[in-house]
Amino acid sequence: MIVDCYTHVWETPSQVGLSAVAFGDLAPVPTALRGRHGSLDAGTARHLAASEPVDKAFVLGFESAYLQAEIPNTVVASYVRRHPDKLVGFAGIDPASPREAVDALRRARQDLGLRGVSVAPAAQDVHPSASTAFTVYQVAAELQMPILFHAGPFLASRSKMEYARPVLLDEVAREFPELKIIVAHLGYPWVSETMVLLAKHDNVYSDISWLLHQPWDAYQALSSAWQLGVMDKLLFGSGFPYTSAANCIEALYSLNHLVQGTNLPTIPREQLRSIVERDSLDLLGIQSANNNGRRDRMASLLEDEG
Repeated sequence: MIVDCYTHVWETPSQVGLSAVAFGDLAPVPTALRGRHGSLDAGTARHLAASEPVDKAFVLGFESAYLQAEIPNTVVASYVRRHPDKLVGFAGIDPASPREAVDALRRARQDLGLRGVSVAPAAQDVHPSASTAFTVYQVAAELQMPILFHAGPFLASRSKMEYARPVLLDEVAREFPELKIIVAHLGYPWVSETMVLLAKHDNVYSDISWLLHQPWDAYQALSSAWQLGVMDKLLFGSGFPYTSAANCIEALYSLNHLVQGTNLPTIPREQLRSIVERDSLDLLGIQSANNNGRRDRMASLLEDEG
């Protein structure tokens, strides 16, 4: 089972509001990644093609009144319904208005069929341990919906880095031990805080998306995870639309090349393979419509490179 735990789609750059810079709209976009308007192509056609090597891909909604952004849950749900054997939808929920957030969360699960929750405290001007946020977590736990926290700071100047630190999720994990929590991007740049959370709490996991385009940072993070014994808590994620699952798997398997000819330790290849092949659906309590693997399609990437 290969599960991509972090991907986005949107119809227009305006849907990510003031956080557009974080998604590449205000940054130089390679020609191959551009859509019709010259901005980052995060359309469903490109997403589906980039997700071809994996068995499942999480599609994350996003909502932030603070940054004037919304990738509507209805858009995510509509896309997921067209490819139910491939995609798993996560509702974008903004805890800043708890009553509206709870209504949206229940609607997302009961009416739209979305399976998880996506929140972004730094982008939503909400402290992760605020009472408003706890109201949302309680309902998510009741509905058995894992929550993905965009722990890394969004690059919009208005985002609040102090709300992005993974250590702030320690209280959340203590108060809701039954709630499955995913810390996005290994909590970058606060990777060490994420490692402590992973070791401390059974219900906390982290994906490695957005890290593999920084090979040295990725090597240090995964080497630490291996030495600390928390590799089993790491989930594969690509970070689409920036890149594809295939490119990320190739980058993951190339990390040890950085330390060839040095005294630095290599990360056992079977440990890297375990991240790629981990059944994240089972770990997060998400039922799968189709558990048949596609490892044969990734054979060329998974072969030992010597």
